[in-house]
Amino acid sequence: MEFEAYCVKCREKRTITDGKVEVNDKDRRMAKGVCPVCGTKVTRFLPAEDK
Repeated sequence: MEFEAYCVKCREKRTITDGKVEVNDKDRRMAKGVCPVCGTKVTRFLPAEDK
């Protein structure tokens, strides 16, 4: 999955190419990946799915 997330270490938005979607403890979907520049873990909350 490809998504754009803010890297706190680089202080810029980066395009994450090989991220994966996970569900946290409060049943919110989030995309997780690694910054291609510095290697820091980045996350981004995704909108809720329509039911």
